[in-house]
Amino acid sequence: MFNLIERYINRMTKEDVNNFAISKNINLSENELNFTYDFVKKNYKNFLANPNLFNINRYKNNYTEENFSKITKVFNEYFQKYANYL
Repeated sequence: MFNLIERYINRMTKEDVNNFAISKNINLSENELNFTYDFVKKNYKNFLANPNLFNINRYKNNYTEENFSKITKVFNEYFQKYANYL
């Protein structure tokens, strides 16, 4: 499973991140998009190794209040859905 995720992350583009955000009704600014893309690329292994230690609130200042609220909702939805696989 981790190899599959790693391959996807290695191929992932900013456009992929933006398209996913748009599909969830999140309109990221250029700075928010850059932060999200860089964060995922650099931190996905740590998250997969210790998902329960991840605190999304630490990154609140990198997003508008509206976007952070939406991102938190999507994050929690996916975390609940896929936590058993991590």
